[in-house]
Amino acid sequence: MSGRLPARVALATRPAGVWETVALARRNVLGIIPELALRQPIVSGKTGIRWHMVMDPDSLRRILKDRVEDYPKSVTTKLILKPAVGESLFVAEGAHWRWQRRAMAPAFSFRHVTALGPVMTAAAEASSRRLAQANGPVDLFEETVAATFEVISDVTLSGNAPFDRAAVHHAINRYISQTAKVSLLDVLGLPAWLPRPGRIFAGGDLRRMKRIADQAIDARASQPRGTGQDLLDLLLEAQDPQTGRSMTHEELRDNLLTFIVAGHETTALTLAWALYLCAFDPEVQERAAAEAHSVLGGRAARADDLPALPYVQQIVNEALRLYPPAAFLSRTAMAPDSLCGREVRPGDTIILPIYALHRHHLLWEDPDAFDPERFLTPPDRFAFLPFGAGPRICIGASFAMQEAVIILSTLLARFRFTSVAGHAPQPRMILTLRPHGGVVLRVSAR
Repeated sequence: MSGRLPARVALATRPAGVWETVALARRNVLGIIPELALRQPIVSGKTGIRWHMVMDPDSLRRILKDRVEDYPKSVTTKLILKPAVGESLFVAEGAHWRWQRRAMAPAFSFRHVTALGPVMTAAAEASSRRLAQANGPVDLFEETVAATFEVISDVTLSGNAPFDRAAVHHAINRYISQTAKVSLLDVLGLPAWLPRPGRIFAGGDLRRMKRIADQAIDARASQPRGTGQDLLDLLLEAQDPQTGRSMTHEELRDNLLTFIVAGHETTALTLAWALYLCAFDPEVQERAAAEAHSVLGGRAARADDLPALPYVQQIVNEALRLYPPAAFLSRTAMAPDSLCGREVRPGDTIILPIYALHRHHLLWEDPDAFDPERFLTPPDRFAFLPFGAGPRICIGASFAMQEAVIILSTLLARFRFTSVAGHAPQPRMILTLRPHGGVVLRVSAR
């Protein structure tokens, strides 16, 4: 193993006032996490509103599982996401969330996720072709975005002529860049009905994205019903097993957009960071490449190869630990409680800094080091939360893991990735933890 450490975020070393907090959060949300959070179970403060950062697994179990109804997603989270995804599964609460989860669970069963494997294999082949033709250093984040967007568009909207992939992708990026930054009003805890100026101007992109989804749903609904070949088919057929309720057109659209937005960005980030880490530590890369080549030979990976690729899966998990796409979550306390002996009042903001949790010195040995073998022993369930936990764990977690392993193992078996001097990515989070400056690597055939 290399004695160097991969890229990390410089955390706060002193308390910040309201204006400084806003400036830090708009540049990189993770910059407001105090360095102290890497060594304490809870850190509390007041910056306009009372807040508690929680890094204690038992308390996280309480928030995410035992008393999940008392800790709904925060006002800020809903302000950022609801204009794009409405009352979809990601944002909805209570009974409205429960019936949607019940209705959609079959679409993400092991059988259906495995059946989508050929789309992921095809994307891995297409990515390989693009990399084989590349000249000079390549931004692997751009490449993994292309590969995973190909997957998510094919498994959600396969065969729909009205679906303009480029327009949807552009709208998603514009929406994130314009609306996902923290507002002063968010930090002050002002009510949701007060408009956030920075979020007013994304209406055109949102309308375009929703119009494309509406056209795809209408086109599919007018066709003879098939056998549920893609996610849109499965959503159209979805029913709450307890009530028989199906989704309205608006609910279909909101959930479709949720899966398109979340389903490609998070996996693309995981793959880009994993490739950066493999280039950072050539010894790890060579071991993974040997495993992949021994299983795959010259072909691309398939879903049924996953059990034979344990080391590649460990690399994916370690990339998710060091650079979790959803690295900073927040909840709002709705009832009095106590976390780590600290009083929690209704209205307090509860911050789940997943980035700090995954690098916590009381939970992980040598936490800033890249060491895939740490996942030979399963970690505490509530110390490793790349997909959340409890009843609201990411419904697409198995889909994302299958896709990441298929694409990563295929690329490592065929190519060698090496670092480029002066091109180290910087972890920077607005809505997701992106590699600022890209993941620029040299790519050569094996």
